[in-house]
Amino acid sequence: MRWLKLKGSDAKKLTIEPPEAGAGRHGIAIAACVKNEARYIEEWVRFHQNVGIRHFYIYDNGSTDDTCTILRGLLNAETLTIIPWAGRMRDAATATLLNGQVIIFAHAILNFGGDYRWMAFIDVDEFLLPKQGRTIEEALKAVGDFPNVSLPWHMFATSGHHTPPDGPLTLNYTLRGTDPMTSKENVSNFKCIVDPCEVTEVSVHQFQTRVFGDLTANDAGKRFTRRGRKAPEFYSNQFLQLNHYYTKSRQELMEKLERGWVYDSSASKYRDKVLSVVKSIEEDVTEDRSMIDFIKRYAIDLGR
Repeated sequence: MRWLKLKGSDAKKLTIEPPEAGAGRHGIAIAACVKNEARYIEEWVRFHQNVGIRHFYIYDNGSTDDTCTILRGLLNAETLTIIPWAGRMRDAATATLLNGQVIIFAHAILNFGGDYRWMAFIDVDEFLLPKQGRTIEEALKAVGDFPNVSLPWHMFATSGHHTPPDGPLTLNYTLRGTDPMTSKENVSNFKCIVDPCEVTEVSVHQFQTRVFGDLTANDAGKRFTRRGRKAPEFYSNQFLQLNHYYTKSRQELMEKLERGWVYDSSASKYRDKVLSVVKSIEEDVTEDRSMIDFIKRYAIDLGR
């Protein structure tokens, strides 16, 4: 791996040599970083098992609650790998804070990617919801062999909950920002599903691939450049939707701000950003019950 030289406070991209495709590689894996996610991790795992995730690569950033115990109770060695991961690193020459998630994603691709047709890089407050078909792989059929898919955030905030409601997260939060392609700062972004054996550049929200460079596709297979995907014409949730449960209840929002974010260089900057995002989401919301409909249609057991 080598670092790209970037302007700004964080180093946010890595270039890599794609891993060799293993014989018989198949299925889809998720790579995610966690810390103290015991409250919701079971629901996240159970849902994604039900939509066809073959393996979970969980990078544990020093959890002190029951996160890892819960994971090991739900999954076995064939479906779970937990990697201890201490997260803050700086470039020795410049003291630039390196983006820990980028390092994690590159590590996952290089060490495990050769076994899978697809890898998804999401957080544990994000859910991949098939809109066509029963599984994520069925939903990705519209993309064909193209190796780089970008899914826009569908941002859910508090949905009016002041304290954590009883029952599953995905059944309790139904109000999301109306426009996933909004130009409001920090409200609109993407997470990606890629063919790991084609990736040449890694970042949190975008990837490059060996043949197609910075071209990426929406869930319907329509291809744009990385810059071009910000255009309203890129938007689609016809086949696969990414739900981002950004805050949960107001109480949990306050807890989120108190914890801070291990990969953010400034606690005050992080707090201001989060509060601004929540305000922007809740200024214009729409009811979205597609997750509830999916869970009920397939009688998915979320464990709560």
